[in-house]
Amino acid sequence: MRHANKVFHLAIPCKDLDETAAFYAKLGCQLARRYDDRVTFNFFGDQIVCHLSPDEIDEEPKMYPRHFGITFLEKKEYDNTLEYAIRHNLPFFNEPMVRFEGRREEHLTFFLIDPSNNLLEFKYYHDESMVY
Repeated sequence: MRHANKVFHLAIPCKDLDETAAFYAKLGCQLARRYDDRVTFNFFGDQIVCHLSPDEIDEEPKMYPRHFGITFLEKKEYDNTLEYAIRHNLPFFNEPMVRFEGRREEHLTFFLIDPSNNLLEFKYYHDESMVY
């Protein structure tokens, strides 16, 4: 179980610090620190560090197996984030969709793509017990 005194940390590659900082700022993530080789953000309450590593960029990203994101526990937060992404012209990797329709694990999802081809998934399960 997660407690408020813990923050998840994820490090990902980026090809350009300025592009990366602009994308995550537009997504609404607060810049925490910036160095010559990385930028750190508050990503929905967790820490994302984008390391400058242009040789490590996936030129043909696929949703699976590599992506990261947020699972919302409240549908309104999912809806608000989707509306925000549309309103701010954030780059979608695919259109919003329903996965596993009609099954207990049915959920709403959409993917964004950052300037370094990292895929970000945002989702909401109708049945909260399916989150984990």
